[in-house]
Amino acid sequence: MTALTAGCGGGSGSDSGASVLDPNVAAISEGDWYRPAVGVTWQWQLQGALNTSYDVAIYDVDLFDTSTTQIANLQADGRKVICYFSAGSYENYRDDKGDFPAETLGKTLDGWDEERWLDIRHSAVHKIMKARLDLAQEKGCDGVEPDNMDGYTNDPGFSLTATDQLAYNRFIGNEAHKRDLSVGLKNDLNQIGKLVDYYDFSVNEQCFEYDECDTLKPFIDAGKPVLNAEYKSQYVNNTGGARDTLCSQSLALSFSSLVLPLDLDDSSHFSCR
Repeated sequence: MTALTAGCGGGSGSDSGASVLDPNVAAISEGDWYRPAVGVTWQWQLQGALNTSYDVAIYDVDLFDTSTTQIANLQADGRKVICYFSAGSYENYRDDKGDFPAETLGKTLDGWDEERWLDIRHSAVHKIMKARLDLAQEKGCDGVEPDNMDGYTNDPGFSLTATDQLAYNRFIGNEAHKRDLSVGLKNDLNQIGKLVDYYDFSVNEQCFEYDECDTLKPFIDAGKPVLNAEYKSQYVNNTGGARDTLCSQSLALSFSSLVLPLDLDDSSHFSCR
């Protein structure tokens, strides 16, 4: 799909569907949703036939592709189920793809040709994300993992600001909690200090590879886990003991780290436990 230029998807995109989100809205902190503990074990699989054999506390799976029966079966086995969806991008293969107005679609995500950034200021996007959270609640998910929560730091084709992102990310966190869903913060490392109260855990990719793990410490300090995934080949193969070093560092930080394939298809799996 052809990406829009910044001019086509720029600031005008939110004008016809403006819905002002309050960046200063208070965090919803009272409720009965699942609150995972620091050091919790987990498995993350978003593609392929779901492997349910891992002895872990959390399964992080795709919201759309995982059936209600699969979710219920995992829970019957004592697992909590976190359901993944993208809150910051349009994916051209999702069931609700036709609900997105053209003016909400921005540039293609780097490396992901089937995805385009969303204008997170637009009321239609807010409505769709509420519907996705409703779906997570209806399917029995214990929590959600909204992805691509950092459009403002990329080149989305819209004039998104840090305040726009903060307002949206707080909106997503609160809407999840209104439905008694646990919610994890993905991306947006620069605003963790302003978001940690709105989220129950962090899902991170490659903080060890990119030397960003210190930015995630506010979650640990708040008694909330960091679920980390690393993909670097040196970790996969333990080249020169790289994976051993990674796991030692991860355990010292109380992170829950996995070494996984980038496709998250369960073709390989290693847990730092």
